[in-house]
Amino acid sequence: MFAIIRADGRQYRVAQGDIIRFNRMSAEPGDAFESNQVLALAEEDNKLKIGSPIIDGAKVEGTVLQHGRDKKIVVFKRKRRKTYRRKYGHRQDHTLVKIEKISAKAPAAKKAAQKKSSSESSVAEKTATKKTAVKKTTAGNAVVKNTEEDKPTS
Repeated sequence: MFAIIRADGRQYRVAQGDIIRFNRMSAEPGDAFESNQVLALAEEDNKLKIGSPIIDGAKVEGTVLQHGRDKKIVVFKRKRRKTYRRKYGHRQDHTLVKIEKISAKAPAAKKAAQKKSSSESSVAEKTATKKTAVKKTTAGNAVVKNTEEDKPTS
């Protein structure tokens, strides 16, 4: 079973027991991690359930393991023939999270309420009548309707 979750503006494929590297979080090591932003979920029998945009009731839980920093990235800027050289580095902070549980419990009461409200709205749409709009102009000018007689012939 795996899930695709949205965190930090990115999408991650997670499975139970995985250790995932997120951008630095404010949580302390040992704290609980929880995400309701589950975009897709694959069950044990390889059935893929895709949300629109998220799956209601699905949740991914884990534990924050540690904070750390990535390897240094060297940024070197240079312009030829101008004696312009700049060199600096960057180390990105990250948080390691161990995924412990993926649950896909969908609330049954919510689904029944959605089906009932959608059937009521479809009945209301069928009985509604279409109203025609009339163009009105400002400053007391008369309402003008174009007819086929008024149109110039070519």
